[in-house]
Order: sequence, then structure tokens, then C-alpha cells
Amino acid sequence: MTEPAPAPQRSGVAGTAVLGAILVAVGIAFLVVQLVDVQLAVELWPFYVIVPGLVLAAIGLTQRGAPGVTLAGTIVAVVGAVLLYQEWADHYESWAYAWALVAPGGSGLGLLVHGAMHRDAKMTRDGFWQMVIGVGLFAVGLAFFEGVIGLGGDPLDLPAWLVPAVLIGAGVVVLARAVSGGRRAAGP
Repeated sequence: MTEPAPAPQRSGVAGTAVLGAILVAVGIAFLVVQLVDVQLAVELWPFYVIVPGLVLAAIGLTQRGAPGVTLAGTIVAVVGAVLLYQEWADHYESWAYAWALVAPGGSGLGLLVHGAMHRDAKMTRDGFWQMVIGVGLFAVGLAFFEGVIGLGGDPLDLPAWLVPAVLIGAGVVVLARAVSGGRRAAGP
């Protein structure tokens, strides 16, 4: 006699359980803040952006076929982290170059984490390279906007060779990626 096959699990159960647990934890935290009459500092408002981003990323990580949810979460969380820095440093003009940390940096982080969690080597590698490109663009923007034109105040006293060297280095990384990708596509 054969045993009946177990009923297939719904794919959304794990994500729903994570969401429920997070909502309970956040609700308890808000209740404690109300009961204890804790005064939160004004500078903490970016956590209203960071926390939902982390929740989205956590939900996306529970679903193998939902890297888009993970990407959305990491992008929102990175926006919140940038806003947190800008609020504390009163340096909102840094958006001129900090966007690179959000995209491609934040989306690369989402791909990297989702790929690593679900053992997808290609997604992990693609996410890593997006993060490298994002950090590279950020570094070039930081050097130019802060070092050359002094967006946040006086320009930094950078050596004249630094900006060209950063651009050359970024170009070498992009070229190396293009060449190595072409070799893989062509085969042995």
C-alpha cells in the first residue's frame, strides 16, 4: 500500500510568517515607546525608511523566486542609510554622488545577498559587480564634487593625479569585466 503524497506547501507561508513576526516586534517596540514615554530624537526619522526596506529584503530572501522583492528592500534600506548619514552630518548635497550607492550599489547588494542565500552563483557574481560599480561611481563622484569643486564646503587639497587615477582604475575594472565576460561566452 502506498502512502498518500504530502500536500505541497504554499510558497508564501514563510514570507507571511516573517512579515507577521516583524509586525508583532515593531508593534511591541512602539507600545513600549508609548508606555515608557521615550522621546525619540528627530535625527532618527530615516529609520522609517530603513526598517521597511529591511522588512522587504527579509521577505524577499524567504522566497527563492523573488529576487525583485529583495532588491526593492535593499534599495529602500540603502536610501534610508544615506538619509541617516545626511541627517546626522547635515550634508544633503551629497545626493549629487550618493545616488550611486542606491543604484547600482543597493540593487547589487540585493542580488548578492539573494544569490548567496539561494546558492545562485551567477546572481551573486552579478550583484558583486554591481556593488563594485556603485562604489566606484560613488568614489569618483565624491572625489569630483567634494575634492574638485567643494560641494560641501572648501575643496579638498587632493593631488592633481587622484581623479584621473580613479577614472583609469574604474575603466580598467570595467574593461577586465568585459574581456572576462567575452571569454566565458565564447567558451574554451
